[in-house]
Amino acid sequence: MRIIPAIDIIEGKCVRLTKGDYSTKKIYNENPLEVAKAFEDNGIKYLHLVDLDGAKSKHIVNHNILESIVSNTSLKVDFGGGLKTGEDLRIAFESGASQVTGGSIAANKPDVFLEWLKVYGSEKIILGADCKDRKIATNGWLATSKIDVIDFISKFEENYIKYVICTDISKDGMLQGTSNALYKEILKKTDVKLIASGGVSSVSDLLELKAMGCEGAILGKAIYEGKISLKQLQELC
Repeated sequence: MRIIPAIDIIEGKCVRLTKGDYSTKKIYNENPLEVAKAFEDNGIKYLHLVDLDGAKSKHIVNHNILESIVSNTSLKVDFGGGLKTGEDLRIAFESGASQVTGGSIAANKPDVFLEWLKVYGSEKIILGADCKDRKIATNGWLATSKIDVIDFISKFEENYIKYVICTDISKDGMLQGTSNALYKEILKKTDVKLIASGGVSSVSDLLELKAMGCEGAILGKAIYEGKISLKQLQELC
């Protein structure tokens, strides 16, 4: 299983939110590149970079941070937040993203998302299936739809999506464990490569996700709050 630390960006700074609530913003480092280099120095190979400004404004904003990290580290970065147009995608890939994640666009304009999948392929495009009470949430989690998360994933699996990041918003930033029942259901009912996100609080959480068959696990606050050390991640990697 891939270990994928997260860096969330607001106003160029490394932050974390709780349950996606922008009012809970906590700044952990004013230099995201410094954080990325620390990950790389401890054997991390992958990074989940989220443009929270972009998610809120509905277009890519912090692509300069992406470019800086890719230019100065060997990390393979998946990038999300505010990707709404082909131009946003072009900027993200030209700035060095290995993969991009589309969630709101997949829910609100599935034809556009499917065109992205057709143009760039299933290795480059990740489906973002963020949910609250099993319902897909969009626009930086500021809106909730009536779409069931399993139905959502299944629909795009039929159209050859391969990678899915699923975040249970109720778990995000809470450091109270992951949404294992939901992930087990996704793995049972689909054949996607599932990347679990939200609620990781310990190494044992990561080991449970690996045991159930997740392809990757994203973690953020557990690192920044010292619940999981970079040395522990290095041993896992």
